[in-house]
Amino acid sequence: MSFSPPSDKAMVPFVSVENMMHLIHHVGIEKFLCELTDVIEDDFRRWESFDKTPRIASHSRQGVIELMPTSDGAVYSFKYVNGHPRNTIEGLQTVTAFGLLAEVSTGYPVLISEMTMLTALRTAATSAMAARNLAPSGARTMAIIGNGAQAEFQALAMKAVCGIETIKLYDIDPRATEKTRRNLAGSGLEVIGCCSPQAAIERAEIITTCTADKQFATILTDNMIGAGIHINAIGGDCPGKTELHRDILLRSDTFVEFAPQTRIEGEIQQMPADFPVTELWRVVSGEAAGRCNPQQITLFDSVGFAIEDFSALRFVRARLAGTDLCQNLDIIADPDDPRDLFGMLQRCRQ
Repeated sequence: MSFSPPSDKAMVPFVSVENMMHLIHHVGIEKFLCELTDVIEDDFRRWESFDKTPRIASHSRQGVIELMPTSDGAVYSFKYVNGHPRNTIEGLQTVTAFGLLAEVSTGYPVLISEMTMLTALRTAATSAMAARNLAPSGARTMAIIGNGAQAEFQALAMKAVCGIETIKLYDIDPRATEKTRRNLAGSGLEVIGCCSPQAAIERAEIITTCTADKQFATILTDNMIGAGIHINAIGGDCPGKTELHRDILLRSDTFVEFAPQTRIEGEIQQMPADFPVTELWRVVSGEAAGRCNPQQITLFDSVGFAIEDFSALRFVRARLAGTDLCQNLDIIADPDDPRDLFGMLQRCRQ
């Protein structure tokens, strides 16, 4: 007995790593980052329409595996992501990820995508969005402390969105700095490798920390931070992992994505439970002040939040229109009679 082919709803578009890379180049990486930054900022403006919960984490001695869900009432998304800092010893990525969009009305998926590459882009775009709202006006020099997989994305996002012209690099592994310099050649940025964190942050108006070790660390000490600086602290993203001395937080106005999650995972895990923070969506929507004066130290204590992944996935879905940069996966059982799933199985055997 024959059976009908799957309906359109049963065929879910899938973006592979290869197609994601082709899509980025099709759009242009700096344009991709600019447009993605705007989409994330648009979703921050409607922050209150989203379901919000701290990510669901499974911790081990080796790392962490997390699920990051959210919904705006019409579309649902989640991301699966890990963080295993010692993976690089085995030649593996520290972070891998994939994600899904679904329509709330039926529960059917409408997109599945790789998100290892996309997470790097959305993290950089979120940093650039924060800097656009918090960094000193006219900032042109940024220091990047930690020159791993995220460094080039951060540099290009800050160039494209915020007008950064000079990038100063430091990593405990000189090979990482050289890799970043090589990858940014021809980008239009002046790229300077430095022999110490102090040298990297000298004359920088923006400092980005993106180290990977899963431990309490002091990448920046209080005496290193002068007035008027904006800090993007993006390396701390789980309990027991920080990059900044707590005294820096005492001198800074601190901005976060979702405070209940950041108090567990971010730099502010070092601080009392009532340590004052401002959720960034309130600045973006005009409900709260960002940078108020040239001497102010602003800190974006970023751990990554599910709404940013929602934004990235919906941006990719829109950008796929008119391209062939996805493939349809037959992953939803689609019987002719929705009550007869077993009959569909039987007909396949015949």
